[in-house]
Amino acid sequence: MFILTACRPRTTPTPGISIDDAVATTMASIPTSIPTSIPTFHPTATPFDLRGLFCEYQFCVGHPIDMAFFDVGAQQNAGSPSTYTQGILASYNANLFIQMIWQLAPGTADPQFLLDLVLDEGIDTRVGTLEVKLIRDMNVVYTPITTTATAVLPFGGAAAWTCGERVFAWKVYTPDDASAPGLFESTLARFNCNR
Repeated sequence: MFILTACRPRTTPTPGISIDDAVATTMASIPTSIPTSIPTFHPTATPFDLRGLFCEYQFCVGHPIDMAFFDVGAQQNAGSPSTYTQGILASYNANLFIQMIWQLAPGTADPQFLLDLVLDEGIDTRVGTLEVKLIRDMNVVYTPITTTATAVLPFGGAAAWTCGERVFAWKVYTPDDASAPGLFESTLARFNCNR
């Protein structure tokens, strides 16, 4: 009997069964995780009214909610967008046109040179006297303007101010002569820059 058993052909297990056994053993040895609770974050109030606030290039500025600024430099030449040191933004709808420019000017206390730059010669005309103010440690100049850029927006205002090492200028075209001062006050009230 011993000889018969020794001469009997041996059966080898199929590779599929061996693989299944190895996978089952490996899976059984992997530790199971204990469910942990995911932390719940509760929203907090934002200190700004974010409607109509543009923040980029290390400054923020208010604007009407139904308008959005676009980078004029990037639109004209994609390889030359606005930067921290200089730039130009614009925004418009049927009732307003707003333009804002800035440039690096360390040590400059008088922003009037940029006010002159934002006003288009032969198109924009100052009306009345130049208002000079100190608002939140910023030297600010403002003037009402008339413009021939468009017949539907013949009025407006222009302003310039210093903030840190940069000088900013802002211009708006409006359908009436009463809107620009309030728009500028709202714009500047929400303005801040990294000094």
